[in-house]
Amino acid sequence: MTSNTGQIYPYIPNTAPGIREQMLAAIGVESIEDLLAGIPAELRLNRPLNFPEPFTSEYALKRHVDRLLGTNTGCHEVISFLGGGCYQHHVPAVCDEINGRSEFLTAYAGEPYDDHGRFQAMFEYCSMMGELLNMDVVSVPCYDGFQASASALSMASRHTGRRKVLLPANINPDKLAMIRTYCRSSLELVMVPMDRHTGLFDMEQLNRQLDDDCAALYFEVPAFLGQVEDGQRLTRMAHDAGALAVVAVDPSSLGVVAPPADYGADLVCGDIQPLGIHMQYGGGHGGFIASHDIPELVMQYPSRLFGIAPTKEPGEYGFGDVAFDRTSFSKRENGNEFVGTASALWGITAGVYLATMGPNGMSELGQGIMERLAYAMARLSELPGVTLPFSGQAHFKECVVNFDATGKSVADISHALRERGIFAGHDLSCDFPALGQSALFCITEVHTQHDIDTLCHALKEIIE
Repeated sequence: MTSNTGQIYPYIPNTAPGIREQMLAAIGVESIEDLLAGIPAELRLNRPLNFPEPFTSEYALKRHVDRLLGTNTGCHEVISFLGGGCYQHHVPAVCDEINGRSEFLTAYAGEPYDDHGRFQAMFEYCSMMGELLNMDVVSVPCYDGFQASASALSMASRHTGRRKVLLPANINPDKLAMIRTYCRSSLELVMVPMDRHTGLFDMEQLNRQLDDDCAALYFEVPAFLGQVEDGQRLTRMAHDAGALAVVAVDPSSLGVVAPPADYGADLVCGDIQPLGIHMQYGGGHGGFIASHDIPELVMQYPSRLFGIAPTKEPGEYGFGDVAFDRTSFSKRENGNEFVGTASALWGITAGVYLATMGPNGMSELGQGIMERLAYAMARLSELPGVTLPFSGQAHFKECVVNFDATGKSVADISHALRERGIFAGHDLSCDFPALGQSALFCITEVHTQHDIDTLCHALKEIIE
């Protein structure tokens, strides 16, 4: 690539004019334009990219990039109450120490060549997740929790031979977009309305929509808006209709909230980001899917499953793939789904986190989050003009806060909070207009009583 003045960007490979001409000649075309001929004109930018002039030294380029990165504000620099799918939790130093080791840092799905213990590390992660979820089978991490939900629903459809799936209207809009994109060719997605008093399923509508055409009833514990669904009742309703209960769960809640397996869930899925993984823009996520050891259901997993088996040497064991012939790696176009790069490094990291925390640590984590959230909800409800519309429901980690009576918009309040060094309020007003000027606030173990008091004091100033 060259600039408007014809200078070459030395840090973008194969862009010198002579090399470019050789490459075009090798593939039998005369110009770059010939390669782009199949792209419709309305999809083209039709102007040069807004690049700065080339930096001809490595130091000058580094200084420029450092200056750009310096404009970012991380959540560790402010008080942040943002959530909605990516959460600020404490990450023990050992998690970064282990996942930074060279034999793990490039853990591309734990391939058998030059293994250095990656198979065993992933097996240990799956084992600890199985204990946390009270399930027998746990997949290696897929791309993120959104994909895990989509794949779990696809598994349910293949297992039952049905196409219709029921989803809650209070689902994360970004997750819904992902599920629609992933499943649009194979599933019929039907939304169940939200009860305006609880923010959960409208049970009358659910009763009408849950019929013998349904492959699965999908719900989340906690829900996107923070409330805890009656999992036992929903699972029973799904099974009565011959459908599977597919439950997405926040793993950080499982020290205090019953795992879905305990109330009969068939498939459990979610994201391991809360388990020792830093918040990252565009990364730091890994999805899991879990089930009981039911052979017909296990064979519907699209992703790899790691297991342990004795070797030919007495007393020695090896770690490797289980039922590999069901995957797209083996069956290619006849596979359940196409599976690509796994988030193996984050699975190893989550395994380190779970081993560090142990059962008691996960219980303390969940209890601490619930206590902090209860305090925050009580303080927020005292503010003039502020209401918590679903405060009658049990919550975990997040809650909806409504500002209608203050006469201020969530956007205005969020802007004023940012000026005070507080990031808060995932704006719900566009995606959930029935909730009015409402925002989603997230509380985790990193928040102190002083943090919550600071938020409430700032909100009171802004409102008044």
